[in-house]
Amino acid sequence: MLWFSLLVLIPLAAIVATAGKDGVHGYVEVLENPQTWAAIKLTVGQSALVTLLNVVMGTLIAWVLVRDRFWGRGLLDVLIDIPFAMPTIVTGLVLLGLYGPQSPLGVNVANQRASVTLALAFVTLPFIVRTVQPVLAELDADVEEAAASLGARRLTILRRLVLPSLVPAITAGAALSFARAISEYGSLVLISGNLPYKTQVVSVRVSSFIEGGDQTSAAALATIMLAVALFVIVMLDIIQRRVARRG
Repeated sequence: MLWFSLLVLIPLAAIVATAGKDGVHGYVEVLENPQTWAAIKLTVGQSALVTLLNVVMGTLIAWVLVRDRFWGRGLLDVLIDIPFAMPTIVTGLVLLGLYGPQSPLGVNVANQRASVTLALAFVTLPFIVRTVQPVLAELDADVEEAAASLGARRLTILRRLVLPSLVPAITAGAALSFARAISEYGSLVLISGNLPYKTQVVSVRVSSFIEGGDQTSAAALATIMLAVALFVIVMLDIIQRRVARRG
């Protein structure tokens, strides 16, 4: 608890204390700022979209890595972790080179909302794959084969046998994915252009507050995003409990 307090609780308490210097009025003033509110909507909306995308694609990738055997499977398994290992500013440079004005693919999404989606999808890809993969590997395939031999359809097997076991892992990965997405900074700096009201995310807005000497507003905005993250994590936990119970 002492180590956890030094790393997490005390810094969070300091941020909340700084944000509370102006009371409720400080939070209201931050939320009423049109540029800040636009950054919040963009960040939360794109993070939710990318999380939903990761739930589908991350689960499918984990399924392929566990259940299928093909040439290059080991290499693909290693490449999944590249977003973890690559510095985020390097990620932004790579994405700008591939999907910017000089794109060799002929696809230019620089300074557009799509660039935010692309960057967030890249840095959050491994979370659901790595949370679902070990759980899926531990599932007994014989149970699914037995259910199929008794006449159960594939959809029924997936809904009644597989998903109840995977839902806790999927929701855990979704929570990590969302939390990472709403706090992302480095990979967005180059490709998004940080255009106010268009591609500016919360992390950049917080940075602009700090550069302007307004630490109270920066702390208030950070506290608001912390509350959003906690709300999403709680809701995901409620959803996974209900789905597992019904399954």
